[in-house]
Amino acid sequence: MTNLINPKSRIPSISVPLVRGGNFAMAEASPENFQIIVAYRGVHCPKCKAQLQAIEPMVADIRADGHDIVAISMDSEERAKTAVDEWELSELPVGYGLELLDAKSLGLFISDSISDAEPHLFSEPGIFVTSADGTLYAQIVQNTPFGRPDMADLLAGLNYAVKNDYPVRGTSVG
Repeated sequence: MTNLINPKSRIPSISVPLVRGGNFAMAEASPENFQIIVAYRGVHCPKCKAQLQAIEPMVADIRADGHDIVAISMDSEERAKTAVDEWELSELPVGYGLELLDAKSLGLFISDSISDAEPHLFSEPGIFVTSADGTLYAQIVQNTPFGRPDMADLLAGLNYAVKNDYPVRGTSVG
């Protein structure tokens, strides 16, 4: 069972190595405005390829708007390098080796392989947006590879939130 993270809660302190060197560590993230974490299924997924390739040309604008972005998966280093190379991701930081327990702690759904192209276990897609203080601002978690949100629309909403001091929603206990 997947448990969503409550808005305004600190998200789990995940850490993954990056394909081009270094690490992404949530505990060390320090965006001016928002940190965007795009969890993707892996190199086997054509929908992930389309999503990350659509984000790739936006990375400079995302950073110019004061946001940081990273894509992460449970893929091995080799599979993540293949994705970066074959999908031509030169700007988008791509992390790999997300541990199963970390994926579950984020609230990601986990799937078993149904073909030889897929790893034995992998996470389904999700997007997590944290405020500069590391608390959850927004999350989109899916159990299917299709139906992903448009990143341009998401970014427009985040920029609106910054400009208008728009609060975190979904916090009522009502």
